[in-house]
Amino acid sequence: MREFSVPPLVNVAPETNITDLVIRQAAEPSDPALFAKLNSAGEWQDIRATEFLKDVSALAKGLIASGVGAGDRVGIMSRTRYEWSLVDFAIWFAGGISVPIYETSSPSQVAWNLGDSGAVAAFAESAHHEDVIRQAVTAEALDSVAHVWQLEGGGLDALRSAGSGVSDEELEARRSSAVLADVATIIYTSGTTGRPKGCELTHGNFVELSENALASLGNVVNNDAKTIMFLPLAHVFARFISVLAVAAGAKVAHTPDIKNLLADLQSFQPTFILAVPRVFEKVFNSALTKAEDGGKGAIFHKAVETAIAYSTAQQSGSLGLVLRVKHAVFDRLVYGKLRAAMGGQVSHAVSGGGPLGERLGHFFHGIGLQILEGYGLTETTAPITVNTPSLIKIGTVGAPLPGNAVKIADDGEILAKGVCVMKGYYKRDDLAAETFVDGWFRTGDIGELDEQGFLKITGRKKEIIVTAGGKNVVPAQLEDQIRADALVSQVLVVGDNRPFIGALVTLDEEALPGWLERHGLPASTTTADAADNPLVRAAVQELISHANQSVSHAEAIKSFRIVPSDFTEASGHLTPSLKVKRAQVIKDFDAVIEEMYAAPKAS
Repeated sequence: MREFSVPPLVNVAPETNITDLVIRQAAEPSDPALFAKLNSAGEWQDIRATEFLKDVSALAKGLIASGVGAGDRVGIMSRTRYEWSLVDFAIWFAGGISVPIYETSSPSQVAWNLGDSGAVAAFAESAHHEDVIRQAVTAEALDSVAHVWQLEGGGLDALRSAGSGVSDEELEARRSSAVLADVATIIYTSGTTGRPKGCELTHGNFVELSENALASLGNVVNNDAKTIMFLPLAHVFARFISVLAVAAGAKVAHTPDIKNLLADLQSFQPTFILAVPRVFEKVFNSALTKAEDGGKGAIFHKAVETAIAYSTAQQSGSLGLVLRVKHAVFDRLVYGKLRAAMGGQVSHAVSGGGPLGERLGHFFHGIGLQILEGYGLTETTAPITVNTPSLIKIGTVGAPLPGNAVKIADDGEILAKGVCVMKGYYKRDDLAAETFVDGWFRTGDIGELDEQGFLKITGRKKEIIVTAGGKNVVPAQLEDQIRADALVSQVLVVGDNRPFIGALVTLDEEALPGWLERHGLPASTTTADAADNPLVRAAVQELISHANQSVSHAEAIKSFRIVPSDFTEASGHLTPSLKVKRAQVIKDFDAVIEEMYAAPKAS
């Protein structure tokens, strides 16, 4: 199959914009709770559609009174929290365009986002974020940024007061001024290389994609559903789900600190969650580590194999009695506890931002959590394709959502078209020729379509390694398998123009102490010392050898080095969406790589 398209199931009137989704929910007789927020007593307090609409309108009036005009850009720099969505919608109600900024951004990164977009104002979560923004404004003389409002303290109250003189008629004129074709937000790609580019996503991208996604995912995201948001709202994946939830009348809570996630899951009890694959890997690995530390590793491993076998048999329609009985036993011993840790009500999870892997997909499905893996980019408003409860094939990223199409180019690149695809890169018309071909967006990923239209991602076009012998190697095929083990945090396969394939490996600092104790080594051993330990090296070699069985001899990893520190966002080696900055890692660890290729090959 070279091309697969799905016609839209919902057609949206051209004069519609994102704000109409809030108006629609506020008009519902049930007045659904769109958000929930922890109050001072530590209890979740519902924020109903009419209450949200009232506050959004007050803030939008404040923006208008402060000089924010139709089409003006306004930055948002904050952790994931309720107020993020509040001001996002307020900007849209004022006819403006939101410009998300990752809360971990440096002053120079903030300056780029605000300066390149020509922002006239910005929201900052705290005094710290306001300070970073003001540093950026001063350093680059961004005179157009006239206001910085703080989400904490009295910033929002001041904005509400400022808008007291703006009439409802003026607000309505501004709110309804944008149409589907108009830009709603400019999201700067976190980028693994070069300066971030501003993706122009329209009201149509969000509204048409949301309405058509709900036609496929209505039994997951609906007015009885609720989710807890912990991914950064500056990222397109969380942002789209946030708008999708408003369109559905689903309830959204937020947890800005990942350390509170477990407690918040248990108190809020979401029905679905969204995460990137690394989060699911961490959940699995921490459960495995806990079981092994408690002397129950053997039971957990059997439970894992049973869950995978159960899910695989379910998918093929060959579920036998013996497997059902084994599954029921492990459901009481293991699976039920895992579900309870996530709140007890979660039945679905949406995964995006990278390939999850077939094994993990079957494991979670086997324990009663159906992971709906999807695929998309910032440029496609998140999902191009997604598995749905009624149309799922684990190991793929699903079929195109209604209104979207996928095509495989002659060189294997995935091309996309449809309601999800952005308008273009802001002020970068020069990139149109390399971004689009015959109206199709070039994703830069490579993959394949099966006869039912399910897409499988096989690698990143720019990341394909060509060895000195001319062999093409897709790093992800090896990296995903090795990184799936609890001992390993990150893997980077190298070997471009080299005589053989090598790898850089980092250890998981959370899982390491327990692993060391189980292997008779001091739990206090540092990561740097563990990197040189023969037992640790042997364990990593075993993982690599197992992964090598899935590829040809020419593609196999012949040598590796364990680096003493992990790749993190703070170290500059991960993007905010937890993707490895391959070029940066290769640059920073050049001496290690050169030493690896200068040394004799490992067996």
